[in-house]
Amino acid sequence: MNSRSKNALKKSALKKPALRKPAAKTSAVKTSAVKKSAAKAKSSKTSLAKPASKTGKLPEWNLADLYSGIDAPEVARDLEKMDADCVAFETDYKGKLATGTANEDGGKWLAEAVRRYEAIDDLAGRLGSYAGLVHAGDSVDPAISKFYGDVSERLTAASTHLLFFALELNRVDDDILNRAMQAPELAHYRPWIEDLRKEKPYQLDDKLEQLFLEKAQTGYSAFNRLFDQTISGLRFKVGAKELAIEPTLNFLQDRDGSKRKSAAEALAKTFKANERTFALITNTLAKDKDISDRWRGFQDVADSRHLNNRVEREVVDALVASVRAAYPKLSHRYYALKAKWFGKKRLAYWDRNAPLPFAATDVIGWPDARNMVLTAYRGFSPKMADIAERFFTDRWIDAPVRPGKAPGAFSHPTTPSAHPYVLMNYQGKPRDVMTLAHELGHGVHQVLAAKNGALMAPTPLTLAETASVFGEMLTFRRLLAQTKSAKQRQALLAGKVEDMINTVVRQIAFYSFERAVHTERKNGELTATRLGEIWLSVQGESLGPAIEIKAGYENYWMYIPHFIHSPFYVYAYAFGDCLVNSLYAVYENAAEGFAERYLDMLAAGGTKHYSELLRPFGLDAKDPKFWDGGLSVIAGMIDELEAMG
Repeated sequence: MNSRSKNALKKSALKKPALRKPAAKTSAVKTSAVKKSAAKAKSSKTSLAKPASKTGKLPEWNLADLYSGIDAPEVARDLEKMDADCVAFETDYKGKLATGTANEDGGKWLAEAVRRYEAIDDLAGRLGSYAGLVHAGDSVDPAISKFYGDVSERLTAASTHLLFFALELNRVDDDILNRAMQAPELAHYRPWIEDLRKEKPYQLDDKLEQLFLEKAQTGYSAFNRLFDQTISGLRFKVGAKELAIEPTLNFLQDRDGSKRKSAAEALAKTFKANERTFALITNTLAKDKDISDRWRGFQDVADSRHLNNRVEREVVDALVASVRAAYPKLSHRYYALKAKWFGKKRLAYWDRNAPLPFAATDVIGWPDARNMVLTAYRGFSPKMADIAERFFTDRWIDAPVRPGKAPGAFSHPTTPSAHPYVLMNYQGKPRDVMTLAHELGHGVHQVLAAKNGALMAPTPLTLAETASVFGEMLTFRRLLAQTKSAKQRQALLAGKVEDMINTVVRQIAFYSFERAVHTERKNGELTATRLGEIWLSVQGESLGPAIEIKAGYENYWMYIPHFIHSPFYVYAYAFGDCLVNSLYAVYENAAEGFAERYLDMLAAGGTKHYSELLRPFGLDAKDPKFWDGGLSVIAGMIDELEAMG
């Protein structure tokens, strides 16, 4: 069972834009404000939400394409089938892979085993995805939380019967396996098998692997769940109102400076009151990872992530070095320019993402947002737009803000026998339109890659953010070309620069924070105060002298979910943004056929290494100049803004 089956929403496509934008994988106007009752929440047959002031009707997803409800008999049936299939698979194949593969028809025999394994993975993916999506829709409902926990435990218990398969397969002699892969049936799975072989040096013996798997439910998985429930349950007093985190974060994008300050102080106060809990979660997960890395033989704190991403450490190190060296000509320069627009020498940290004084203030209705994104997609590729349109027509999107709903946004692939779902918290801001474009880029990618099956559809993080950021770029360029007003063009351009800084500079700062925390954790626990000191250090370096970091900001590391769910995930955003900048330059200068090559790249899913997929575009991420080229696009936009005054 791959990671999708074990941990339904911790996929590479999970995107909570709070990492790229404040409150952005994103909140302001309250839609259906009444929390679902437990009875209503048990049903996945949701309908359109009530109109939210100026945004229009916002869609809620229809999870019935997976299951009709948490009490649906099909859920119990599929859980029982999964249990039985796992036990039968273990009975039929455990201890037999070496001899079975060495037989004359070993290729066909092993291919049948992989097909059965893949079918179980698909079924487990459907169950795990449904439980995770229902929980993301309302993480504070007791009945849903119990369902999510129960399904997670069943998935873990069932997967113990499959654990032997990858371990045993990796012990098969290379010559025997290569001979077996001459059979067409097994050759189909060659990319998955070769990928699996890369894990071989870090495997433990079967009993230890089983222990690691079973203890995860009371270890890192339990602390992940604690983080989610704690974040969802926090309340922040902004003025006279007690708000959840999503609408509070949204105030950091409010036009009223006093509201931005009030929200920032409310965040700081509540975070401070809960710092011991978040420090405990962070310390526990960092130690858990350190133990796992040590037993498996990983040398660097991020090596397990690099292996999972199928990217070389030196490539990531080159990216990080390039971005950090570029801080002065990117974020430092832009924030100084923004401070000037506000008539100040320095901006308080809560003004970092404030709307520009000359930006439009209109709320963008949902129908307009849909049209903007689909028109941009269609201008690039009708096929891409047709796939994206299904998310709207078939109700694969959940857009309203609701109490208990997961903050941010993501596109979750579920499993190839179903389809992806997008979660976002739509508020009608320009950034929300960009978030919609971003998540639909993920969704299109996931639909195209699904043909590769449950084992080979998932895409490593090195390319997982490419389609999403490319979708944003298409939408941005379309809007920029249609804008006649010089001031609105300036606002659009500045907004894009801010997003790119949040995607590249902020994410590398986050990565630097994680590296420091995980490295220092090896020598003992870090207090909340020490975590705050590290946070302020990396933030000061990345934001520059034009951003004034005031008291209270030291605890803002607490709410970032990727630190908890996917350690070292964050560099993928910078990787994807720089890659897309280079890719878009090829597109602008390309002859006919770029769109077809691009969609072919997405459709490859996890069947090819990123270097092979980039070759048709003449791009090489191992070239030291590659990252500088992507960063120069951002610098060029800042040049243009400076010229505007």
